[in-house]
Amino acid sequence: MKRRITLAIAAVSAVVIALLTAQAASAAGVSATFTKVSDWGSGFEGKVTVTNGTTSSLSTWSVALDFPSGYTVTTTWDANHTSSGQTHTFTPPSWAGPLAPGASVSFGFNGSPGNFAGIAACRLNGGSCSGGGGGTAPGAPTGLSGTASGTSVNLSWSAASSATSYNVYRNGSKVGSPSGTSYTDSGLSANTSYSYQVSASNSVGEGPKSNTVSVTTGTGGGNTGTKQAAPYLYMGWGDPPSPSTVMNATGIKWFTMAFVLSGGGCSPAWDSTRPLQGGADASAIAAIRAGGGDVVPSFGGWSGNKLGPNCGTPEALAGAYQQVINAYNLKAIDIDIENSDEFENEAVQDRILTALKIVKQNNPGIRTIVTFGTSTTGPTYYGNRLIDQSKALGANIDIFTLMPFDFGSSNIYNDTVGASQGLNNKLKSTFGWSTAEAYAHQGISGMNGLSDQQEMTTTATWQNITNWAKSNGLGRLAFWSVNRDRGCAGGGVVSNCSGIAQGDWDFTRITAGF
Repeated sequence: MKRRITLAIAAVSAVVIALLTAQAASAAGVSATFTKVSDWGSGFEGKVTVTNGTTSSLSTWSVALDFPSGYTVTTTWDANHTSSGQTHTFTPPSWAGPLAPGASVSFGFNGSPGNFAGIAACRLNGGSCSGGGGGTAPGAPTGLSGTASGTSVNLSWSAASSATSYNVYRNGSKVGSPSGTSYTDSGLSANTSYSYQVSASNSVGEGPKSNTVSVTTGTGGGNTGTKQAAPYLYMGWGDPPSPSTVMNATGIKWFTMAFVLSGGGCSPAWDSTRPLQGGADASAIAAIRAGGGDVVPSFGGWSGNKLGPNCGTPEALAGAYQQVINAYNLKAIDIDIENSDEFENEAVQDRILTALKIVKQNNPGIRTIVTFGTSTTGPTYYGNRLIDQSKALGANIDIFTLMPFDFGSSNIYNDTVGASQGLNNKLKSTFGWSTAEAYAHQGISGMNGLSDQQEMTTTATWQNITNWAKSNGLGRLAFWSVNRDRGCAGGGVVSNCSGIAQGDWDFTRITAGF
């Protein structure tokens, strides 16, 4: 787990200062490089990498960053931090050992406010950072232009000198960080005007934004509801982030809200304890909608006291679903059907499917989703039964979403594709759909970073999975969870970070491009 160090740390003693000063003279091959990882308008994340280019171990180091006036550090991890005016000094944490020859170590911090243009100066062990702070941020990109379709905008611009990446802003909010000079902004509303700017970044920081271009999407595409990017957000677990912060940083619009369970008998409640109105979940939904987004409440999950076994009839279960639909005027619901009490209980499976049939009859236009586990080659016995019974009972399910993880995969991309292709074949044979029609009724719900079985899904792998799902026309993309969409390399499987090195909300940002 990421080691977060409070800002109030005692000043470094004179003895340690003398040690660092002496070391600076012999560490000419040591460098420090600053990178702005992300910026969400009200704050930013910075990363510094210290590299020992000498042939001897480096017992310790000290990096001093001078910030522009008005900026400060709010949170630090993997380093000790002290500040004096606009100078922020970072030293190794107590658990860190010597830095071996040729090795690198990184630490990070969050700062405030946002739109951080870069550090003013960088000093390593009292000397130059050798590339970390002596340069300048890139200038504003030129030649920004955009073309639109029904639901997406294709942007391009001219390269900025010394830029290593770019930042795309839609209506003032950052929506992407491409490395090249083009970007496709997807999942937009038809016949709607959007304004865009682009800035360039390098190791020093982010430069000024380009001119603004306005692009209007075409008619005929619209928000048909046939494709949805909606990662899971859990307000009762894992240091729940502000949905507004995540939306502004990533461009995501939909969230799958977990989990609605039994609050006693056949009465729905968040996590069995929080009411439908007046709690953290209702407040989060209001904030998401205020930001132009919406939610899909998810019923069930792996554990807890669930509605499926507690509601004695399909009609009673449909009534419990309806209470939640009415509470939030919903457009979609997700049934995360897992474990032996629901997924592997045939009577409860049928009860859920029949209840969803009733929901569809009573709520024209609502989208119903079932989410369930899988093997690497497609649905298991109970998954195949769920699909067969969906047809037999006339449940009219819109999206069948697989959870392709926790089967000990050594290649999560290949196994996700294999499981999805297996589901595609099952849906085609059951419903008589074409390949494209079946994919439009499919979804993927992955697990970012480390899974419970220590499977690894990196941001690059998730980008490949997203690209595959998008190119094959799948109807839904989700992952577990936004709470975990924060880096903590070596942190293991925990509730509030991914267990791998990443920037905050990287998986969400990728998912938003679906």
